[in-house]
Amino acid sequence: MKSIIITGASSGIGRATAEMFLQNGWRVGLIARRADVLQEVAQGHDNAMALTADVTDPSAMTDAFTRFGEVDVLFNNAGMFGPSAPIDEVALDDWAQVLAVNLNGMFIAARLAFGAMRKQGRGGRIINNGSISAHTPRENSICYTTTKHAVTGLTKSLALDGRPFDITAGQIDIGNAESAIVTELKAGNPDMHTMDVRHAASSVLHMAQLPLGANVPFMTVMATKMPYLGRG
Repeated sequence: MKSIIITGASSGIGRATAEMFLQNGWRVGLIARRADVLQEVAQGHDNAMALTADVTDPSAMTDAFTRFGEVDVLFNNAGMFGPSAPIDEVALDDWAQVLAVNLNGMFIAARLAFGAMRKQGRGGRIINNGSISAHTPRENSICYTTTKHAVTGLTKSLALDGRPFDITAGQIDIGNAESAIVTELKAGNPDMHTMDVRHAASSVLHMAQLPLGANVPFMTVMATKMPYLGRG
């Protein structure tokens, strides 16, 4: 049975992805801070393991990976949007918090997954959740956009450094999937075009199911009518 660890698995894209992998017979490690919600996601699935941890806590994350055991795939998904404001209105504490979750958290999870896969000796795959903002930002999203550009560098470095060990890495850039973050944004923009979050989840599943001899370095999946392509 193939195995995957999913961070940010308690809601939104992470939860939808966890449910899809469970439906497809994978062993799934669910990482998030809310133990009660993780238990809800895992309920009724013998191949699900709730691993309560904050992605910014190296000790808690190490414990979670140790408890789960061997892992074939990491979906490095946990993230937050942060303040919506121009840079001079962004508090340094808010900036630090977004970097801690979106960048440090991804580094911590990727480091643990890479180490586990290297030790196992059969390779593996790391899938990072980037964003349309890794290419084209929204206004007043400097914290989120900066971290997502950095995730692209993380993905490229992982893909390159993993080659000797058959560890591959790819990035999925998701546009306007119906998650908590998008719901908040849509509240202020009712004309925003969105798509069912399950389309993002099925795209992650496609990437994960590829043999290690093939990789999707970057995939973009988005609501068809969102204003990403073209110029105003």
